[in-house]
Amino acid sequence: MKDIIISEAVKYIGVDDHDIDLFESQYIVPNGVSYNSYIIIDEKIAVMDTVDKRKTQEWLANLEETLGDRTPDYLVVSHLEPDHASNIQIFLEKYPEAKIVGNAKTFGMLPQFFDIDVTDRKVEVKEGDELSLGEHTLVFVMAPMVHWPEVMVEYEKKEKILFSADGFGKFGTLDTEEDWACEARRYYFNIVGKYGAQVQNLLKKAAGLDIATICPLHGPLLKENLGYYIGKYQVWSSYEPEDKGILVAYASIHGNTAEAAKKLAKILEEQGAEKVAVTDLSRDDMAEAVEDAFRYDRMVLAAATYDAGLFPCMEDFLHHLKSKGYQKRTVGLMENGSWAPMAAKQMRAILEGMKDITICDTVVSVKSTMNEVNVDSMKQLAAELVK
Repeated sequence: MKDIIISEAVKYIGVDDHDIDLFESQYIVPNGVSYNSYIIIDEKIAVMDTVDKRKTQEWLANLEETLGDRTPDYLVVSHLEPDHASNIQIFLEKYPEAKIVGNAKTFGMLPQFFDIDVTDRKVEVKEGDELSLGEHTLVFVMAPMVHWPEVMVEYEKKEKILFSADGFGKFGTLDTEEDWACEARRYYFNIVGKYGAQVQNLLKKAAGLDIATICPLHGPLLKENLGYYIGKYQVWSSYEPEDKGILVAYASIHGNTAEAAKKLAKILEEQGAEKVAVTDLSRDDMAEAVEDAFRYDRMVLAAATYDAGLFPCMEDFLHHLKSKGYQKRTVGLMENGSWAPMAAKQMRAILEGMKDITICDTVVSVKSTMNEVNVDSMKQLAAELVK
């Protein structure tokens, strides 16, 4: 079992998954993911969540090793999504005296996943309720729609630990050495991003707690410089840009739109843009493109016309942005079409359905291949974006 030290009484019993290729069957995770589970050992013993069914045996081994000759009294269920809750029935059958702790929505959804009667074993909690384990006390804080309706987090009063469910999580196993922000940002915007208002509500509640450690259900435990992590979540959940910069996202069929997009990126740099990131929507990770769109304050969309509409990967990208609440940004448009360019019109229509989006006046319209007139238009568009 991984040697992760929390405290004498609070232990890590989670598991790394190095073998998973797609998280939630859609997000590329080159460094895998961790399924975090914890145990508080006191007069009473509380297990904090289970793990994905992919790692049942490893988790049970960690649990048994940590318990020794004792048995758990409670299983606290922060979140019913299967990557955290797959082993609830196995746990309850293995420890028939243990009780399951959740809120009304938890118990309403539980039968959708498991065929087990918990009528005589459930401990139903609501906002502000406390559960004493001896020296340790859990306070329950409801976090609906962060990012499921039954989500709650727990604050342990003695050691000032926030068990934050999917909040403050990231992709990557715990033995991966990498920057926290990049994979936490990609995780946040693609998984939780739609629910910024609900995250803001939870952050307001958390502001009233004296937190020394954050224990999420994915990613590393956070013990130092907590203001940095909380600050990131404040920015992300308010949909404010994190950095000044421009994402150039292109959807190219035969390479001509790609060539034009790269030329525009060079012009943007020449005109003094702080940061220019370029992504090929046909080939690059869509989740990372979404992450960068939210990270920067400006974006250029460059797309080929396809069947009188948008080349599909651009349409997919805009669908992702809209579904995650993309807003408060400035966007420039570039289109390409050999006989009837329609991409700019289609992209504008989608963008106008988003909140607080400013669309640049200049539209670069390429017909098949870039020419000097197009380059002049690019310079005008760059001037609008870099002013």
